[in-house]
Amino acid sequence: MDLAFINGRVLVGGQFLTRHAVLVANGRIVAVVPDDDPRCAQARRHDLAGRLLLPGFVDVQVNGGGGVLYNDDTSVAAIERIGRAHGRFGTTGFLPTLISDDLRVVTRAIAAVEAAIEAGVPGVKGIHIEGPFLNEARKGVHDAAKFLVLDDGALALLTSMKRGKTLVTLAPEMTDPATIARLAAAGVLVAAGHTDANYPTIATALRHGLTGFTHLFNAMSQMKARDPGVVGAALYDQDSWCGLIVDGRHVDPVMMQLALRCKRHDRFMLVTDAMPIVGTSQDSFMLQGKPIHVEGDACVDASGKLAGSALTMARAVRNSTQMLDIDLAEAARMASEYPAEFLGLGHEIGRIAAGYWADLVVTDDDLTVAETWIHGRRIQRATADQDS
Repeated sequence: MDLAFINGRVLVGGQFLTRHAVLVANGRIVAVVPDDDPRCAQARRHDLAGRLLLPGFVDVQVNGGGGVLYNDDTSVAAIERIGRAHGRFGTTGFLPTLISDDLRVVTRAIAAVEAAIEAGVPGVKGIHIEGPFLNEARKGVHDAAKFLVLDDGALALLTSMKRGKTLVTLAPEMTDPATIARLAAAGVLVAAGHTDANYPTIATALRHGLTGFTHLFNAMSQMKARDPGVVGAALYDQDSWCGLIVDGRHVDPVMMQLALRCKRHDRFMLVTDAMPIVGTSQDSFMLQGKPIHVEGDACVDASGKLAGSALTMARAVRNSTQMLDIDLAEAARMASEYPAEFLGLGHEIGRIAAGYWADLVVTDDDLTVAETWIHGRRIQRATADQDS
């Protein structure tokens, strides 16, 4: 054994275990065992001092962090800086997210993510391309001048990444079912977002490979008595995944609680939609020429239009326990296990179990992050080193 995490409360299978140790070797979890297991004596013991040990958080929508907006700096160094900023708050897996931009920027962004994965930048699991194949009627803060038709050339670009996961957010009504099917067949995860589609259009897209909904309720057609819209389709379909921004501003907590009553919880995942101020003392930044400022956990432009968030995953988990009427174990799974399953990585990250990567976060009871570990290596330290 390389390491034994001891004296913590370990989230395993939806419940917290005490008097158990997590054994790690070569970056992976070997076993979760009673703390008197003789193998613990063979390892370097890491005393958690009674803190919580959770699976590392997985965030599929990270626009920036550490002062970097990915649209502005599509480099390996930028990805590393974003990952380091979010790692301070328990994120051990993330998708750098590019909002609608020119295809030459998309090309650079894909290349940088592939290079970052090859270089072993901690945490990066792929890329999220949010636009530019969106509907102007639901553009939100996206620049409609960047919007494009998803033609064969764009499709070739979206399916070009050879390493990591590619998530594409598009408006299904702005393309066709055959194109969605081609993306899905190439291994691209397709989500609906910034869309004004009606229910039949979404139902058709779901049959052709659509699997997710980007920031549920935001920038999409709402439920009406005679038109269920995108929201109605997302909640009616039991197999698709829905991202939730739990900051108290993007969506009213009552609406999110209603959503959780409509379909099983393992189809909801917490996302931050984080902007570059995360991990900094900044309270404003520029987004494609527009000044954006922070209000609470949300980011807004001069007119009050939402423009991402200042959320961290740790704070999203804490907010979920306070706003969504769910317990900490379930909130943590929505931040780790469920997004890992969405990405098709549920066999190696998102759980504390034998064979999984040792991607772990140590927190106090109030979800303040003390330590973050990726592949058994600590990237964020507690104030006091607890090794013994």
